[in-house]
Amino acid sequence: MKPDFTKKLLAWNSNQNQRSMPWKGEKDPYRIWLSEIILQQTRVEQGWDYYLSFINAFPAVKDLATAPEAKVFKLWEGLGYYSRCRNLIATAKLINEKYNGIFPSSYEAIINLKGIGPYTAAAIASFAFNLPYAVVDGNVLRVIARIYGIDKPVDSPQGRKLLNEIAGTLLDKRSPGIYNQAIMDFGAVICKPKAPLCQNCFMKNCCVAFNQGLVDRLPVKEKKINKKTRWFYYYVVRYNTSVYIKERQDRDIWRHLNEFFLLERTERMKESEIIMNETIKPFFEKYGARVMAVSKLYSQQLTHQTIRGQFIEISCQKPAAMDEPFRKVAARDLARHAFPKFITTYLQEKNVNLSQL
Repeated sequence: MKPDFTKKLLAWNSNQNQRSMPWKGEKDPYRIWLSEIILQQTRVEQGWDYYLSFINAFPAVKDLATAPEAKVFKLWEGLGYYSRCRNLIATAKLINEKYNGIFPSSYEAIINLKGIGPYTAAAIASFAFNLPYAVVDGNVLRVIARIYGIDKPVDSPQGRKLLNEIAGTLLDKRSPGIYNQAIMDFGAVICKPKAPLCQNCFMKNCCVAFNQGLVDRLPVKEKKINKKTRWFYYYVVRYNTSVYIKERQDRDIWRHLNEFFLLERTERMKESEIIMNETIKPFFEKYGARVMAVSKLYSQQLTHQTIRGQFIEISCQKPAAMDEPFRKVAARDLARHAFPKFITTYLQEKNVNLSQL
């Protein structure tokens, strides 16, 4: 099936593939790397504007490596999965120092860069340097599992190993970049997760899933993610025209992003507890604080957890003596600082400058 599939896929790509992607045909490894990192867990429509912002702000690896980290995080704000941004910064610095700002050209060197796994390494190697490495993303896994009728879970070691081996045999080693883009496009527009266009598929006559009625059952996944819920209660403490914020430093979500005074709970708090509890009691006793407003309930779904919570706006009559790393910033300047999406959503609804407080 290998020569037949590969030949037909490349023919489909040349004659019928109309999927438009902003990065198609890009040969610059730096730009390919940026696009791939930005697109992880992100829709193309959303990622495009971020990609352009990064390219305009940091045209080369050296520019990204030497930029203030706060500026990089601010540009990343809203994309989520901030470990990607941390890895982006670390890798840019390493390339700048170890490779004199020139992106490495071997697969072995690329895959050893922080934040780059087999898929991203194969994408950079094949698109930028025409090296024969097969990309294996969700689209590719789905295509191969259906065509070959593979019922081994794609997220199991055995299943992944088998699918990777097949992907390698299908790869057109003369034009690996073109082939890799073609099979991903095919999975995105024809062999889709839901409502695939089987009647338009050039492989329908020899596709095991189609001929055995298994399209909706393949690929198989065995792991179920147990998602926990965390309750974040943010106290937006204000004195005159300033607000207190700090940078998250714990090895947890949103590291290096800013936040307000946080009270975390495993369960939802009652409103009476939200506006008066032992943690925030000192604000009322020492600084003459008043609760100005309690926000609606906000929620953000992450991969392994759900963040839910509210924002409690507090106005103090005296400056609050909050320990480091808290710092006082002008409310009108909050938009200059990087916050996680959970907080930026609230700020945007409050018109950013908190003029309503």
